[in-house]
Amino acid sequence: MKSHLKVHYFQHIAGEGFGSCYSYLKEMNAQISATEFFALPVDRPLDIEALPHVEDVDLLIIMGGTMSVNDEANYPWLKIEKRWLRRYLSLGKPAIGLCLGGQLIANALGAAVGKNTVQELGWSTIRKIKFTPHDCFQLPDQFNVMQWHSETFEIPKGAVHLAENEVCRNQMYQIGKNVLGFQFHPEMTPETLALFLDDDDELALYKGEYVQSSKELKKSEKNKFIQGNQILNKAIEYVLRKTAC
Repeated sequence: MKSHLKVHYFQHIAGEGFGSCYSYLKEMNAQISATEFFALPVDRPLDIEALPHVEDVDLLIIMGGTMSVNDEANYPWLKIEKRWLRRYLSLGKPAIGLCLGGQLIANALGAAVGKNTVQELGWSTIRKIKFTPHDCFQLPDQFNVMQWHSETFEIPKGAVHLAENEVCRNQMYQIGKNVLGFQFHPEMTPETLALFLDDDDELALYKGEYVQSSKELKKSEKNKFIQGNQILNKAIEYVLRKTAC
């Protein structure tokens, strides 16, 4: 692993930040930079050359967002972001995609992203796919993490399906040894959740059996976040170690 790891993250909504993995990466003495797509002028097209040179990024982390990967008309930078992703991934470099981030990687590589049969918002039990190859990223047999999504990805061609639950089959995938895509939010912290729960307009869009109330979620104990945070730290370590081999 490089002594000065250069980590870049793509942020799609204001205030979200880096979640739980910020302190973990700082322990590695990582140099952290960001592209804030939400802050780009809407009347000025994004030039792909304005994004970092792919050679200057050692690890890419793609955060979540409230938009759909298919909504390029309202968010024209999505098309440029996907182009840049294809360029970056073609070099076999490590990447982690979280919720929208996992959808973006999948979609950039040709997989469909569309409405899930139900919306998921709140704590959910996820299962590791049985008979996951031994050389893939290893998850606990069962774990509890935060969900916040209406859409979901198809598993990209050539990827390994890693996790599922009862209402959303595609919860995590792996591409090669360098890419892990999550549908859920392992990075969630109490502070991040509180920020998300302040968005009344976003909350109003979610309804159904698998949507927990904001009142209930505000009572989430700190220890509920630990397992997801640990899985994300191990995922980062995995893609960095495997691509350094």
